[in-house]
Amino acid sequence: MPESTDTGDEPTPTPAPTPAPSPWQYTLHIPNDLRAVAICRRTLGVILAAHGLPHLSEAAELVATELVANAVTHTKGPAALRLLWADSVLRIEVWDADPTPPQPPVPPARDTLLREAGRGLALVKGCADGWGWYRPDDTELPDGEGKFVWCELAEAA
Repeated sequence: MPESTDTGDEPTPTPAPTPAPSPWQYTLHIPNDLRAVAICRRTLGVILAAHGLPHLSEAAELVATELVANAVTHTKGPAALRLLWADSVLRIEVWDADPTPPQPPVPPARDTLLREAGRGLALVKGCADGWGWYRPDDTELPDGEGKFVWCELAEAA
């Protein structure tokens, strides 16, 4: 057996901490077409897998689907899905051309529990770490009109 030269006097090197992933952003411009919902969902899954974040896919795809479906269903114009990653938080934003604020989710009444429509923002609120909306300024969009509805998913520590 070879002799060891380790006397135990030298400190064991500590591995360098893994740097946090660099921030990134993607924007997918979509037409007012219900088929865009599935395209956005799949694209989001591919982006998260490519960035090593597949564990966020289930929740991210659910909330993005709801937000994109709302934009496509309740407006007449185009929409956009924007994904931003920074500081271990995934922010999902959906823009649509209608400046009308979204209605905050309310607890469903007993007779509406089985309805398929009207629960989207309640799902977003329940699955996300935060959500809200804002009107863009003139620099964010060509027309400067409409609104962004957003939610955030924090990566578990």
